[in-house]
Amino acid sequence: MPETPHIVSDVMTQTVVAVGRDAPFKEIVRTMEQWSVSAMPVLEGEGRVVGVVSEADLLPKEEFREGEQSMYEQRERLPDVAKAGATTAGELMSAPAVTVRPDATLAQAARIMAVRHVKRLPVVDDIGMLQGIVSRADLLKVFLRSDDDIEEEVRRTVVSYLFPAFSHAIHVNVDEGVVTLRGHIQDTSLISVAVRLVRAVEGVVDVEPHLTGGSATPARPDGPR
Repeated sequence: MPETPHIVSDVMTQTVVAVGRDAPFKEIVRTMEQWSVSAMPVLEGEGRVVGVVSEADLLPKEEFREGEQSMYEQRERLPDVAKAGATTAGELMSAPAVTVRPDATLAQAARIMAVRHVKRLPVVDDIGMLQGIVSRADLLKVFLRSDDDIEEEVRRTVVSYLFPAFSHAIHVNVDEGVVTLRGHIQDTSLISVAVRLVRAVEGVVDVEPHLTGGSATPARPDGPR
């Protein structure tokens, strides 16, 4: 069977830039500038994640600085107006934080990012303590695997598993992460299974199955009849 998928703890960054609830506005801006980050977890106590503060949370301070918005616009954007008057991370942050567990698969983390429209996720344990942070770029690291590495895993964990009697006759080629399977098999119902298992191999971009099925025509014996 295919190997266990990579999980968040395999790719996350363990050294995380974070701030406390009471961090003042200017300290947040300076920290983001110093570490070239656009968002940071907000922590309390011994490191429990209670929210995330991002550049988007800071911008209303500048946007509403001159007070040119109409009363209607301000009513429509009350959360932003409130943030314009905020002075600490606790007042600015988006809470509760959208987080992920270290044992979540990369696919699960990617799904959370897509659904919640965030670019990074604090990684927390069972009680919400910060363990690291995972970004979109971290999730894409699996696609840096070499074609040779992917080909070896496909042969070993998919082809040999599904087609032990025909593995020698199935050719696997990987080009820029796209896996092509060619050969003859007896049970064509396994083609869809093979495609699904190959897609599950980390680093695979796409699968192109060119597998034929059915009983092969037996070779005609040589010599006189």
